[in-house]
Amino acid sequence: MAQAIANALNNDSEMKSMDANRYATKKTIAQGMLDIALLTANASQLKYILQVGEQHQFYKLMLVLISLSIILQIAAGCLLMVVSVVGIHKGKTERAIADALNHVINGLIFLSLFCDIIKMNFGLDPAIPDTQKNIGAIEKD
Repeated sequence: MAQAIANALNNDSEMKSMDANRYATKKTIAQGMLDIALLTANASQLKYILQVGEQHQFYKLMLVLISLSIILQIAAGCLLMVVSVVGIHKGKTERAIADALNHVINGLIFLSLFCDIIKMNFGLDPAIPDTQKNIGAIEKD
């Protein structure tokens, strides 16, 4: 009986311990999902700004920032695939290359985030043409 209790306690403590590989896998999957969500949001914003066109007050700026953000995200994603291939090899040279690429990827992600922050400060509110403003003013009278 005492042995069964000891085994149950050992199994319970083993289940509560953190598996580093499992944690890293879940973290990578979650990060990938967030990257996909950001890329999808940027694509949706690009579609909107192209539909609104020149009516948007900051059309050119928004177009450049959204496009730049998408390009940086795609470049970071491609480099992440390269790092995963290079990371398979365990040599010093491969590790140095992977570390350098990780720094480049972090820089690309930072620049993409910077573009997104600037973009959000200029807003994506629908631009109201002057004719619609005048119609609204006439209806109020």
